[in-house]
Amino acid sequence: MTYDRSAGLVETARALADGTITSRALVEQTLARIHGSQSTLNAFRIVRTRSALAEAEAADAQLAAGVRKPLLGVPVAVKDDMDVAGEPTAFGCQGEFPAVVRDGEAVRRLRAAGAVIVGKTNTCEFGQWPFTEGPAFGATRNPWSPEHTPGGSSGGSAAAVAAGLVPAALGSDGAGSVRIPASWTHLVGIKPQRGRISTWPRGESFQGITVNGTLARTVADAALLLDAAAGNHPLDPHRPPAVDAFAAVGRDPGRLRIALALKPPFTALPARLQPEVRARVVELAGKLGDLGHTVEEADPPYGQIGLTFIPRATAGIAERVREAPFPALLDRRTRDAARLGGLLGGVPLRAARRAEAVLHRRIGGFFTSYDVVLAPTTAAPPPAIGAMLRLGGLATDRAMIAACPYAWPWNVLGWPGVNVPAGFVGGLPVGAQLLGPANSEPLLLSLAAQLEAELRWHELWPRPLATVDSPAA
Repeated sequence: MTYDRSAGLVETARALADGTITSRALVEQTLARIHGSQSTLNAFRIVRTRSALAEAEAADAQLAAGVRKPLLGVPVAVKDDMDVAGEPTAFGCQGEFPAVVRDGEAVRRLRAAGAVIVGKTNTCEFGQWPFTEGPAFGATRNPWSPEHTPGGSSGGSAAAVAAGLVPAALGSDGAGSVRIPASWTHLVGIKPQRGRISTWPRGESFQGITVNGTLARTVADAALLLDAAAGNHPLDPHRPPAVDAFAAVGRDPGRLRIALALKPPFTALPARLQPEVRARVVELAGKLGDLGHTVEEADPPYGQIGLTFIPRATAGIAERVREAPFPALLDRRTRDAARLGGLLGGVPLRAARRAEAVLHRRIGGFFTSYDVVLAPTTAAPPPAIGAMLRLGGLATDRAMIAACPYAWPWNVLGWPGVNVPAGFVGGLPVGAQLLGPANSEPLLLSLAAQLEAELRWHELWPRPLATVDSPAA
């Protein structure tokens, strides 16, 4: 039988458990859609055709034996900065990379939950930019408009989910790299608390600013994947208290005090919220007011938080460049950022790390007056393919900050954020962030689910690309 591409993670897991479809049949259809879309969408760096089919047959044997796991037999994708045993991890870079021996901890946990890993999705070089393009793999395109980027750096995962190739995928978020592509592809994107989903074999990724997160069409699907991937390696330095994300989806959030934060945090380069994007976020704030929440304009006391982000981000790039097997093939912007990271990797980096505790206290105090922050995820809709690809370093920084000035402070803080769809500008998706203090995923997800029940954003789909096998079209 043919399984509808619109079936989400929860529905697919239930159909497999009920015997409505086999994992083998489901994975065959998933792989056919992926292969059929590669020439146009180009969401995947690696498609695990043979391995995924073998994993599906093993899942079917377990299902037939009465075994039940949260994602048993369900096809999912992971970003190509995560280790999958037997596959290379190129992280957007050019060159031939050796296959890794072991799964990263997040992938290991997905497998333990029964998931079938169908492939690794495209990402820009070391995840630095809000577009998913590069000489290593070409351009990944936005299912809503192939002339535009799906965002980055988890753009391959976002494109795969938005097009219905997989019901959900893992990405990573170091300056909005889950939330930005979720915003630009009309998805729910969860950036969880630092340490919620392990980044092992790295105890910290990019000096702690990068975390692994989830992308899906619905809050429930994103939460289910979060629960499946969550947990820690014994040597992880960050081990937050456990939360039940999926259970929070059906919970009444209560009446909340919500700060509508429209002013971009201070950056060295100018940023301005486009009026059309502002209008969509304000409309979402109005819907929250209609649901009984108190919403008022107020901005968190960010101060000079940007001074703590740059040393951590560039030091993280310097670490990756030192490990790169083909440094001569790296983008000049990457090499320049690594040089800056080398200069900032001593006293400035230590000062930036120490400043996090001060920021926690100051911005944490804001949450004595408000429960949640609502902010734009980006200042603009997605740019065209190629708009940032060949810019110089300063021009790229200007373009990034102009388009995406809102997401990165929560990476410095390490706290949770959830992108929710906010509508469209000129036919292109835009989103808004629900941001909270430490370990507030349950509250954010219950609020996001309440919005979803009203707005039904998951019922809107992009027009299928001609080469994508899409029985739901």
